[in-house]
Amino acid sequence: MHKLFTFSRFKSCRDLFRSAQKFSLSAAHYADTEQSEAPSILVEKDANITLIGINREQQRNSINAATAAQLSEAIHQFEVDDTSPVGVLYGVGGSFSAGYDLKELEAEAQRGSLNFLLRHEGSVGPTRRHLRKPIICGISGFCVASGLELALLCDLRVMEDTAVLGFFNRRLGVPLSDGGSVRLAAAVGYSNAVDIIETGRRVYANEALRIGLVNRIVATGTALGQAVNLAFSIAKFPMASLQHDRNATLENANVYARPGFRAATNNEIMQVSASMVEDMQEGVKRFKTSETKGPKTNAWSIKEKSIPDWEKAEIEIEQQKEKA
Repeated sequence: MHKLFTFSRFKSCRDLFRSAQKFSLSAAHYADTEQSEAPSILVEKDANITLIGINREQQRNSINAATAAQLSEAIHQFEVDDTSPVGVLYGVGGSFSAGYDLKELEAEAQRGSLNFLLRHEGSVGPTRRHLRKPIICGISGFCVASGLELALLCDLRVMEDTAVLGFFNRRLGVPLSDGGSVRLAAAVGYSNAVDIIETGRRVYANEALRIGLVNRIVATGTALGQAVNLAFSIAKFPMASLQHDRNATLENANVYARPGFRAATNNEIMQVSASMVEDMQEGVKRFKTSETKGPKTNAWSIKEKSIPDWEKAEIEIEQQKEKA
């Protein structure tokens, strides 16, 4: 009964969040400013579960420097809250996160700067360290670029059946810098990881579940509620032994071993070079100008070959001979 109540309750909460955000976005439009009364990060508690929501719906929950700082602080407060053993991270308004804010990315590229990639904790949150407690990620809509890196930070991922994953930043020339190259390979293996990273293609729910990129597929519109239910199912256990086993897994699971993880994430950052600035500048220009955006991220899909009627007839004759 408690699980059903939780799911119903947070459908209502999400509607409330949407209404509040639409009001603040309307005010921002008429004031011709990006300032909004609604905070970029929402924090709520249901019993002992902490919900952390990315609240920039109009920007598909892309994350700028201010939002990244707020998210880091919200996660820090959750980690030091002894009354809350498990958290839930989600996006308000239909998408989890479209990655780093394009407007801020463009400004950084024009300045010839890569400093936003080199922030101590990460460009979109505390992505360069292990979290002290489990966080469940509720994925809806687009979870792409550094938004996917943020999802990989979480222990478990609940994905809606119509959501889309992928490193779309490949088209803009923006490198992975929030632990994505480290965590993705650990989650899905080397071969799958380089496929997703190098092609920048879309990854849909069934494939994501098959390769271990997500842990649950749920119906559209239910990621938040189902993530909360999963969080409650974990929080009911004695936490001392659960944390012991979780930490032991992090310590012993090859790339997740703490010294190795620090070295890997540091290597990911330090390989970022000044030559990438020019790629970013051109990438942002292409993205903003639809006529020159270039190949879509699903261009890798192979189209079915059309077969003429005469060849179909020949194939049928051969098949009949094999059966005879």
